[in-house]
Amino acid sequence: MGIRLSLADSYETLFDHPGCDFVFPLLNRGGFLNSEMLLPLLCTRLDIPFLGASPILRGLSDDKHLTKLEGKARGLPMAPWAIYRRGAAVLEADCPMAERMVIKPNASSASWGVRDASEWRGVAQAVSDIHDEGHDAIVEPFLDGHDIEVPMLLSGGEPVLCPIFMNQQSDPARLRTYAEKRALTDDSGGYEMVLFDDPEWITRIGHLTRQMAKVFHPFDYGRFEFRINLDSGELIFLETNLNCNLWSQKTFGWVSKELGWTHAELIETILTESMRRQGVIDERTTLAA
Repeated sequence: MGIRLSLADSYETLFDHPGCDFVFPLLNRGGFLNSEMLLPLLCTRLDIPFLGASPILRGLSDDKHLTKLEGKARGLPMAPWAIYRRGAAVLEADCPMAERMVIKPNASSASWGVRDASEWRGVAQAVSDIHDEGHDAIVEPFLDGHDIEVPMLLSGGEPVLCPIFMNQQSDPARLRTYAEKRALTDDSGGYEMVLFDDPEWITRIGHLTRQMAKVFHPFDYGRFEFRINLDSGELIFLETNLNCNLWSQKTFGWVSKELGWTHAELIETILTESMRRQGVIDERTTLAA
């Protein structure tokens, strides 16, 4: 792209101004609670433009409970849930108990730390374990079905829908693990990524996603997730992931293939849109050397 690139692998690099014009923050999971906010905060403190949403919006998307509140306020179809903050009371009365419950860290990524339980004792123990690991816990009923991945990126300064995909599971009742989602195991869990192009569903999902995108714009790129049960026709909003994984084998890698782009062209598109949005470059700038 003709950009002089410097690499860094620690937060300390941004304690003082590193002499750059723009930051591409990739260290999203720093090993501590709400770490997604730190790089954007450090850039904001130094007044350096950076890729992605503002620190407060990154925090909003990182906190699944707060994201769900935004979805509920906008009329999206939601499952009931409960948030158990670390240090607060863990009360059974707050839990929307169902036959099977899912318990995970409220700010987890790719289902890190996910557990399930079928009775309150198991739920309470899972919440306690997550608290001991230093995280808030979110609890909700398990939903049979398949995950719908809705990627968005900026075009002309506005968020637009990319091709939508479904993680189609051979067993819709299977609880997908972190290792499966991160491709850290040879066991795929019996699921595959397929293009989701049902016109009736696409129209509805697109409308709901645009409603949520208004909450986080401008965010440069992100993924919105739903759970769909094709047998019952139920669609439930799950969460938002800003600055999500750009690995070629994950959702945005599939987007680039579907659009006929190389992976490099995908990255260039995301970067140039963000730089133009923030005035780092203008429409006349040619980045390629």
